Amino acid sequence: MKQSAKKSPAINLDKMSLKELVDLEARVQKAIAVLRDRERAALKEKMSELAKNHGFSVTELFGGVRGTRGAGKGKSIGVAKYANPENKADTWTGRGRKPNWLLERLKKGAKLNDFAI
Repeated sequence: MKQSAKKSPAINLDKMSLKELVDLEARVQKAIAVLRDRERAALKEKMSELAKNHGFSVTELFGGVRGTRGAGKGKSIGVAKYANPENKADTWTGRGRKPNWLLERLKKGAKLNDFAI
């Protein structure tokens, strides 16, 4: 499913500072994650409806256990909400134990909001 592209002013990357580029990258990563989740949900719905129309359930076709959350089954990874400014690959969803890179910076006086994506 193609989304219609929104017309927005051209961004001149050559004139942006490193901080602006890093902020833009984080915003793009978050937007991609949100769209992936939205498209995944829409596709699951379509597949479920198609299977139902043919007398099957998705579970019958692809296996797996639906509705239970056993060890590792059915758990969602979640979308990253915080990122390490020095290495954008280091992220944290805000769930579970805080990563070491974040703990170190919080001890130095940084605020959690400073790392929000």
